[in-house]
Amino acid sequence: MGLAKFLVSEPARAAGATFLGVWIPGVNRTDYSGLHPEACAELIFQSSDFRPSFEAGRSAFRPLSYGQAWRWLETASIDAAFALVSPADDQGLVCLGVSADFTPAVLARDDVRKIAIISRAMPAPRDAPRFPLASFDLVIQDDAPLLTYDCGAISSVFDEIASWVVSLVEDGATLQFGLGNLQFAVLRELRRKRDLRIHSGMITDPVADAIKAGAIAAGPSAIVAGVALGGPELYALCARDARFSFRSVAETHDIGILSKLDRFTAINSVIEVDLFGQANGEFIDGRQMSGAGGLVDFLRGAARSPGGKPIVALPSTARRGATSRIVPKLTAPATTVARADVGFVVTEHGVADLRGASIEERALALIAIADPTHRDDLKSAWRRMASEL
Repeated sequence: MGLAKFLVSEPARAAGATFLGVWIPGVNRTDYSGLHPEACAELIFQSSDFRPSFEAGRSAFRPLSYGQAWRWLETASIDAAFALVSPADDQGLVCLGVSADFTPAVLARDDVRKIAIISRAMPAPRDAPRFPLASFDLVIQDDAPLLTYDCGAISSVFDEIASWVVSLVEDGATLQFGLGNLQFAVLRELRRKRDLRIHSGMITDPVADAIKAGAIAAGPSAIVAGVALGGPELYALCARDARFSFRSVAETHDIGILSKLDRFTAINSVIEVDLFGQANGEFIDGRQMSGAGGLVDFLRGAARSPGGKPIVALPSTARRGATSRIVPKLTAPATTVARADVGFVVTEHGVADLRGASIEERALALIAIADPTHRDDLKSAWRRMASEL
């Protein structure tokens, strides 16, 4: 966005400011708190881009889910908010376009100065939040290109994982995906499915391929998302195809709404899973490198949905096979996903169905989908732990 480039070019303007935002690792790379020694930030994701400021004490990490972050932004101390919007239509309304997730929480407030950044690059989907241009206190024109995203080459391991994940997907189900390699790989595998619907925080380029393959249901709001992140083809499709609806986090992540979706299947990646079924989605070698995001919101919604499936997926190893990502016990300082919230765990070696399983059944099912070279160690570790329970 042009605002980031402007502040990078004139960092003195960031002095004394505290920046609030939901900056996604690997996507939003500008560390606003690193622009000036007197700048600060509050964030719900951590990443390598933000680590220096975090370690210097200039950014505050808040361990919030997306649903909790929405409520935080409704009441947090905010002086001014920037909103990237489309040009006004003939009724004087501007559209949040393909980025409707958190901005409405702030634009609904009367105590916040609102600044519209109008971009001709922002599409205006038929079903997306709109606001009167007159409701903004300041209007800026900025035609910088929208963010694009490409996860790059996808390893064959993710293709194998995706094949197992898709075996759990029924025709007519409603799907949610996390961001990254897993979403790309799963969407590519969906081409033989039919009448699927999507309800997700974020969608990316392969959604367009799934539509072309005939996997996505026809009709309005077959695809509900908070954000689209991809390339020009996806953005153009969002503007003209009535299947796309963009909603705020208050709708995309609301457990009451999620629980009413038919066969809501939440598919998300994590860093490691232990033999109790707990998952770490935030820490690498004990260091905070991400955040909870919408992971828990979606898994709990899927668990309550009629026929729903809460799925976490991950490669079975890291460091070229030297480290198992199915571990005896999480060593991360905090747990992202409690064991009761995980229904299925998927690796390239298969599926562990943990629904209703005893602790012994869970451990054995998880060992069975670990990498074969680590299974004996996991069995030994489980016997030791089980004897002490």
